[in-house]
Amino acid sequence: MRIVFAGTPEFAVPCLRAAAQRGEVVAVYTQPDRPAGRGRGLTPSPVKKEALLRGIPVLQPENFKAKVSKDALRALEADVMVVVAYGLILPQSVLDIPAFGCWNVHASLLPRWRGAAPIQRAIEAGDTETGVCLMQMEKGLDTGPVLLSQSITIGADETGGQLHDRLAELGAQVLADGLGLLRAGIRPVPQPQPEEGVTYAHKLDKAEARLDWTQPARALANKVRAFNPWPMAEAQIAGERVRVHGAIAVDAAHGAAPGTLLRAGREGIDIACGDGVLRVRVLQREGGRAITAADFLNARQDLRVA
Repeated sequence: MRIVFAGTPEFAVPCLRAAAQRGEVVAVYTQPDRPAGRGRGLTPSPVKKEALLRGIPVLQPENFKAKVSKDALRALEADVMVVVAYGLILPQSVLDIPAFGCWNVHASLLPRWRGAAPIQRAIEAGDTETGVCLMQMEKGLDTGPVLLSQSITIGADETGGQLHDRLAELGAQVLADGLGLLRAGIRPVPQPQPEEGVTYAHKLDKAEARLDWTQPARALANKVRAFNPWPMAEAQIAGERVRVHGAIAVDAAHGAAPGTLLRAGREGIDIACGDGVLRVRVLQREGGRAITAADFLNARQDLRVA
């Protein structure tokens, strides 16, 4: 079988490894190298690094608008093109080139959380279950029929980074199952997505990271989990701007204004919210590293409130 793989970030690397196990990946598409780091030097994507380690040819077109880009894909004579967080919307003219079309590994249980940030939005919304879908791609945004899927439970304290890693491995497993069926001459049956239950996972924005104390504590706790490790929740605590790495919601009544520091001790720093209390347990001062609330209070003895 001839497989073309298209992906860019770390999430796609386990899927590339799964697709390349038998030496069937004839080419890898990934986003052009981008400036990164303090020196802003051009840096290859995680997928490109993995492909080069495996000796797989890498192509990095800006898009597929030019005829030469489509001709290059056509010349690969792919049976299937696997797309995992590639970062480009593929036109129908490209989706039609591989013999079995393009398959996408998407980190949600479609039609819930179509779009760019399904992992973080699931946590932010308080979902207790998510999963991975192997989808037959079509022109719409994550609208194609589902070929295979697998669900998992979201841990009560699980962060966006932790769930990302679990779903990346689960995606590789689901993709391997789909490719195994195709090798055996069994094409997975496409199941159209239901029309009900559609939600969109909009791209993360750093402007969302600021915690609004007028919101319910549970919503803020979910945001803290979802935005770890990026863009990381930020807050003003006792006049100091900090990043919040870990926090839990405490169901406690209070008559204080949102943002008021209620208690501070080894267990955490309790902040009044619009509903309930947010207990900040791990935080980061500007220019520092992540520390426990207890360590933070050692430097801010003035904040200790019984």
